[in-house]
Amino acid sequence: MLPILVLIPLVLGGIYSGLATPSEAAALGLTGTLIITIVLRQLTWKVLVESLGGAVRITCMALSILVAAGILSSAMGFLHIPQEISKLIVSLELGPYGLILIIGIFYLILGLFMEGLSICVMSLPITLPLIIGAGYDPIWFGIFLVITVELAQVTPPVGFNLFVLQALSGQPIEKVAIAAFPFFLLLASTAVLLVFFPQIALWLPDQLY
Repeated sequence: MLPILVLIPLVLGGIYSGLATPSEAAALGLTGTLIITIVLRQLTWKVLVESLGGAVRITCMALSILVAAGILSSAMGFLHIPQEISKLIVSLELGPYGLILIIGIFYLILGLFMEGLSICVMSLPITLPLIIGAGYDPIWFGIFLVITVELAQVTPPVGFNLFVLQALSGQPIEKVAIAAFPFFLLLASTAVLLVFFPQIALWLPDQLY
């Protein structure tokens, strides 16, 4: 219990205090884990070798999935699929709620097949002006976009993160998808709440600026 009580404040405290980025916080967590295992005299060569082997396997697995997603993203980019869909949305001339519904579905579908950075780079130059023109706050849209893309990546049965979890756990993808479904509902509910109650996303930025 003691290692958990030390590591959680170390990692999350570093992120939420602004002292460390998520990557730096992960390094802090690793350093803290090493120190704790040394202090408790639980660090042996066998444990170290097994840990390094597991890290290599997980990293290679995740990078393999990212490479495949990158190839698909590049193919869709060369075909201008996100840009063409964005132009189609423009031509519909929808109201504010209709616009955000269509854009949400658009990002949800893209997120099933592409990784988040590629989605943003290829679509935001067209969708962001639409959102601002409809009266939505760009900070609010950034948060909505992150939640929508993450929602897509846990969408059963083809979400990107589901395959990562399947490789980590060794469980069948069907079991992983069923286990992830409550989180899918939670993210979907959050996205809907953000649309009707934008203050949820804007309260903290409004206090800071």
